[in-house]
Amino acid sequence: MTELKLNKVRTGIVGGAGYTGGEMLRILINHPNVDIAFVHSNSNAGNYIYEVHTDLFGDTDLKFASELSTDIDVLFLCVGHGDAKKFLEANPIPDSVKIIDLSQDFRLSQNAALNGKGFVYGLPELNREAIKTAANIANPGCFATCLQLGLLPLASKGLLDNEVHVTATTGSTGAGQSLSATSHFTWRNDNLSVYKAFSHQHLNEIGQSLRQLQPGFDKAINFIPYRGDFTRGIIASIYTESDLTEEEALALYKAYYEGHPFTHVTNRNIDLKQIVNTNKCFIQVKKHDNKIFIISIMDNLLKGASGQAVQNMNLLFGLDERAGLRLKAIGF
Repeated sequence: MTELKLNKVRTGIVGGAGYTGGEMLRILINHPNVDIAFVHSNSNAGNYIYEVHTDLFGDTDLKFASELSTDIDVLFLCVGHGDAKKFLEANPIPDSVKIIDLSQDFRLSQNAALNGKGFVYGLPELNREAIKTAANIANPGCFATCLQLGLLPLASKGLLDNEVHVTATTGSTGAGQSLSATSHFTWRNDNLSVYKAFSHQHLNEIGQSLRQLQPGFDKAINFIPYRGDFTRGIIASIYTESDLTEEEALALYKAYYEGHPFTHVTNRNIDLKQIVNTNKCFIQVKKHDNKIFIISIMDNLLKGASGQAVQNMNLLFGLDERAGLRLKAIGF
């Protein structure tokens, strides 16, 4: 690792033109402990960053670069699924450089050591201590983060004894920047649809994390994802049978997340505008007859992607976990 200059972490970003790359830039430009060494983009090399991310006009004069540098402390891979593995095969990165990968390529334990790199699953509310000493980080998926934060406290006490039922809706940015038939405004607006029912790819990492806390967990997670007609945010409603009272469940969740600065538990009603544009996850816990009912909400591009990646960087380099992430919700 290079010596930190004036207590600044030197960062590089690969894939800086997409949604997660743009969110990464918005955070890091204003991060008190970061210098951005380069932002790599093959398609935009030589262009000013603000020509792509137009809201950054006046905030930075950085240009996209076509060349990579290893004179950095950490490299963020904001690339598509499958592309991180290909990038590391084509571009050997010294072990002195930490890698934080936002794709799904290294999240599962059987893939964590691909390309000769060891990746720790980067969910701070599950693996905070391991993240602090990790060589590299596999940043969790957005749905996976939202659902895991809704279920981890139960798994931590071995209380997931029954099937879990989940309905969750995500904003259009969850599909990435490339246009498809289901991401055009004319299709998405005033519309709602189900996709990948019972088979979403994030179920694999969710199950892996739950078994980390409750090794015998073998129940079905019946997950129905929806495409929402809004831009960003995820709202997940989760229920499972439980003998806990509402008071016991609320106490369990609050105890589990004590000391985790971005995850907050309540029995009051919650809504997406409370967390959009923040790195927070809000969790509402209620009891209905014999079922524990959990609502989990977060911003898919921040706590579900770039914000969580910066949170992991802060932990890796011994910084304040909240540095650069004291973001204000849109409110209205």
